[in-house]
Amino acid sequence: MRRIFPRITAENAENTVIIAVIVVHMMWIHTHSAWPNLTWDAASLASKLAAVRHHQGRLLGRMEGLGFELQREASFHALTKDVVKSSAIEGEDLNVKEVRSSIARRLGMDIGGLISTSRHVDGVVDMMLDATQHFAKPLTKNRLFAWHAALFPTGRSGLIPIKTGGWRTPQADPMQVVSGAIGREKIHFEAPRAARLEKEMKAFLAWLNKDNSMDSVLKAGMAHFRFVTIHPFEDGNGRIARAIGDMALARADRTPHRFYSLSSQIEAERKDYYNQLERQQRSSPDITDWLAWFLACLGRAIAGAETSLGKILFKAQLWDTINREPVNKRQRLIINRMLEDSFKGHMNTSTYAKLSQCSHDTALRDIQALKARGIFIQNADGGRSTSYRLAAYA
Repeated sequence: MRRIFPRITAENAENTVIIAVIVVHMMWIHTHSAWPNLTWDAASLASKLAAVRHHQGRLLGRMEGLGFELQREASFHALTKDVVKSSAIEGEDLNVKEVRSSIARRLGMDIGGLISTSRHVDGVVDMMLDATQHFAKPLTKNRLFAWHAALFPTGRSGLIPIKTGGWRTPQADPMQVVSGAIGREKIHFEAPRAARLEKEMKAFLAWLNKDNSMDSVLKAGMAHFRFVTIHPFEDGNGRIARAIGDMALARADRTPHRFYSLSSQIEAERKDYYNQLERQQRSSPDITDWLAWFLACLGRAIAGAETSLGKILFKAQLWDTINREPVNKRQRLIINRMLEDSFKGHMNTSTYAKLSQCSHDTALRDIQALKARGIFIQNADGGRSTSYRLAAYA
């Protein structure tokens, strides 16, 4: 949230003086003489980095064992989470069905049930896909401007007009994150003045695109922090910082496929995330603490992915078993529908007939054949309430 101090009047003079004293004595990391030469204690981070790299490699190894279609499906789920949760961190709830439809169209995936999407959702998706699908391309000023314009297609943040596709201007100074009522404000962060932005961003982009000896995962954490510290836009800095972090992680993974969602984990730890950022902003250029938190959060994101991808891994095993004695097209359609996250409840004859567009008798024969093979298990209720579930969910 941006707050520009009010003009001093007799009525607000006392409060303004109090605020001014706070600002004068505030030391932000970007005002330090060593900025932007950040440092860290490599020895204290070594074990944390090794653990993350181990889990990262194990997850990528498991996913490489799947076919292309299942890899793409797993990546689709992770990308959907990333887009939705990155906006949720900023307090914005995107329509999940819109996000899924937008990603599916752009990746040429047939997921069924596609709906129309808004310019705003398409813009967020375009930014994330450009960051991850084209991770090897250098990040440039114009590319960042395109991302920012995509995030704000109407040139407004809510009802407020903002400058899009360009760095913020001096008219937006001071750029601050503030909470509390007027007169009792708490300044959580104040970004560099607009006059510094061209120089700051030129140095940042040169560093990000440089192929140096720094571990790519650590670089992702540092890139996230450096960008959000510079805060070059009037709005959208957090989402773009996380997209840059995901781009750097894609470089670390050496694949455009995303199998874990760091933004989902950050959203789950949102309060701690902001506390960590604020604490580091008030500290010295030694960002060991921030990187330690980033690595721990990333480790939890990867661990969570191994759990959430269990259904996709099961799907691979299930079809490997089924394809030894292939099912017909109707049965394949129904099994796939039952494996979708959107499918609720159990399967019955009438639903089967409706979804596969066949007669009731044909549906019953198909179901009995799947039951005989142990793919379907009949639930306890009988008669008109007879229903079935996949054996894996018994």
